[in-house]
Amino acid sequence: AVAASGRPKTLLDADVCTLRGDTISANISIVPLMAEEGQAGLLIIVEDISEGKRLQGAMRRFMTQNVVDQIMGREDELLFGAACHASVLFADIRGFTSLSERLGPRDTVDMLNEIFTELFEAVAGSDGVLDKFIGDAIMAEFGIPVAHGDDPDRAMRAAISMITELRALNQRRQARGQKPVLMGIGLNTDTVVSGNIGSPKRMDYTVIGDGVNLASRLESACKEYSAQILCSEGTYRKLKGTYRMREIDWVQVKGKTEPVGVYEVLDFHTDETFPHLPEVVGLFRGGLGYYRKGEFDRAIKQFQEALAMHPGDKLSATFIERCEYLKVHPPGKWDGVWVMKSK
Repeated sequence: AVAASGRPKTLLDADVCTLRGDTISANISIVPLMAEEGQAGLLIIVEDISEGKRLQGAMRRFMTQNVVDQIMGREDELLFGAACHASVLFADIRGFTSLSERLGPRDTVDMLNEIFTELFEAVAGSDGVLDKFIGDAIMAEFGIPVAHGDDPDRAMRAAISMITELRALNQRRQARGQKPVLMGIGLNTDTVVSGNIGSPKRMDYTVIGDGVNLASRLESACKEYSAQILCSEGTYRKLKGTYRMREIDWVQVKGKTEPVGVYEVLDFHTDETFPHLPEVVGLFRGGLGYYRKGEFDRAIKQFQEALAMHPGDKLSATFIERCEYLKVHPPGKWDGVWVMKSK
């Protein structure tokens, strides 16, 4: 057609079969070569775009198209290794083993797909990256590969949306005669290393580092503190929005020597799920102050008052038990830091 018309032609994203029998994706440009006596031939340029398509296809599994569009075509360290500041989120279904044993294989898969669909939408709604599914848990990041300036808030909004959507999902499950599902979420904001990590045949875009480990440990700590969302002081200090939260502890996690401030997120609660929230948070704060000073009897009194206003506040009950234990087993040097035993 080009030879006959003398006009150049371009084919985008065409399938081309090589001499080896492989099919590649390519952009093809065909240009007529002109000489004094007329057309002298054709110049054919074949640009193999298979790798780019594979990369984009892989990214679409974890990122919204908006994020993919921002990073495609950038030949820098974004995808090949960079230290960056990001907010990491871990979410895990509670009691999954016993739940799956009751459901059976088919119903377990259906349940996970239903829940993960809601979790993915929460991540995508804040332009986050769904890093991976880990059995009954997910890992997501906000701020990589492209920072937005409010990534801790995006992670926080995604976490709150997850709990809110899970609550609605549980209402539908109960209407179908199914058991409700509980979940714990951990958030941390720190410097991490990001990039495509793996082998040439299988790579995933992910993040690694201490900041990732802390987010995972906070998710696990939700069980100990009877919480649904826990965030680190690193996330708390970076938040630009206003959320209902309470500081609950200084903890020393495995592999760390410095304590980490931990906060419980309460923003998704209603008057029905958490009555007298401001008053309970105020009383808990007072009890925590006495607890850190080693005045355990006064701390117990404050926690008991909080528990009287909201009998379902299991965290106040946990601290009463902890204070009673510390009265019987006095710490040699008390600085208010609790050593976390779980992973």
